[in-house]
Amino acid sequence: MSTQHGAPVTALRAHEELFTYWAGLRKRGSLPRRSDVDPGRIKRHLPTVSLIQVARDPLDYRLRLAGTGLYGLYGGEITGKRLTDVYNDDAADYWRAELDQIVAERRPRAGEHSMAWRGASHTTLLWLRLPLSTNGRDVDVILGYDAVMAPRGDLLSGIRAA
Repeated sequence: MSTQHGAPVTALRAHEELFTYWAGLRKRGSLPRRSDVDPGRIKRHLPTVSLIQVARDPLDYRLRLAGTGLYGLYGGEITGKRLTDVYNDDAADYWRAELDQIVAERRPRAGEHSMAWRGASHTTLLWLRLPLSTNGRDVDVILGYDAVMAPRGDLLSGIRAA
């Protein structure tokens, strides 16, 4: 997994690399399509990459793909699940507000989010979300990347001591 133990500079560099890659896929102001993204070009980031499917009427989100590095962080598979299936109410509301803004503004967003809702207050995600669009205008998929900031020695395998 791409766990950054107290190395926010490394995490921010990864965000910069992914943003630059995404921006390079844009054509004449249009958003990149999902099919434009070549996983081989972002290979080292794939363990904590996600694809979030945007549903309309009502606006909702489903994790279409979640990298293997996210399994331990969430304690299980999150691919195919909706926000409310993965997060508690407060965390789901947080992500819904962030994703709603990406859809409305058609622009990337970045931030940090504590995993305290999952009982891991010592773990923070430095996240990046990049909009993708089949028609170049309407966001229908969001490319996500999470750099996991955890104290050295923390295991994110999902296995807990008894």
